[in-house]
Amino acid sequence: MDTLVDGNHTAVTEFILLGLTQDPTVRVTLFMVILCIYLVTISGNLSTIILIRISPQLHRPMYFFLSHLAFTDIGFSSSVTPNMLVNFLVERNKISYLGCAIQLGSGAFFGTVECFLLAAMAYDRFAAICNPLLSSTKMSMHVCDQFFSVAYVGSFLNASSFTISFFSLFFCGPNQVNHFSCDFAPLVELSCSDVSIPAVVTSFSAGSIIVITVFIIAISYTYILITVMKMRSTEGRHKAFSTCTSHLTAVTLYYGTTTFIYVMPKSSYSTDQNKVLSLFYTVAIPMLNPLIYTLRNNEIKGALKRQLGRKIFS
Repeated sequence: MDTLVDGNHTAVTEFILLGLTQDPTVRVTLFMVILCIYLVTISGNLSTIILIRISPQLHRPMYFFLSHLAFTDIGFSSSVTPNMLVNFLVERNKISYLGCAIQLGSGAFFGTVECFLLAAMAYDRFAAICNPLLSSTKMSMHVCDQFFSVAYVGSFLNASSFTISFFSLFFCGPNQVNHFSCDFAPLVELSCSDVSIPAVVTSFSAGSIIVITVFIIAISYTYILITVMKMRSTEGRHKAFSTCTSHLTAVTLYYGTTTFIYVMPKSSYSTDQNKVLSLFYTVAIPMLNPLIYTLRNNEIKGALKRQLGRKIFS
């Protein structure tokens, strides 16, 4: 363990990530599976971004939000997955003190951006269904830019709270992190200093963002449900619900997982369960999002067919 002396204490300068398992056979299997998932994540989300950029019919707020969500998923997965893949190939996966802070901060940043974008997409669906005649005004590009500004600034502030809290902790004992990444909870368990203030700061920051974004999503879909139930046409109801299905699926997967990780009492589930949930949250969901939105969206499928047709016959 690399350390440096700080007064009467020995400060940790690197951490060892214990990963998901120590079984060599299982590690090889997980390496192949997660590598495939990561490649699908990168290719799927990049394809979504490129398709939206080159298809004029997709130049609308809903798809601009989706392209930013795809970018966020790439960043979110990339903040954790490459290091995790290395962990499967080496006996002891070391990460520096600074590298751990960067991984913690980048994960918090991209995870928070996703919360804001899902909330903005819910508001966009509300504007399109409840006020279709005014939706172009309520969701103009100027309004979208404001949403993006709030999302990225708010995410930076939340990530800063996690990073500053990490730097306020002092590590002088064991440096083995019982996780596949530098998550805040297992790092707190290794700290030799008082963790009460950092724990409160990060909990308040992350909790506030979750509450605010969930509130926006809940209010938006409450109004959407009321509007849809007032529709006399069955076809109109079906069309309105179909435009929300993909987003609701993504919201359920993302917030369902984050609730267990960050809201449920730690005593209600084990460390191994936390690892599995975190794996799904950081690795699987970024892969599933482009599949969810592509498979259930006729406009995206139509744009993809047109672009492929141009490539084939050009």
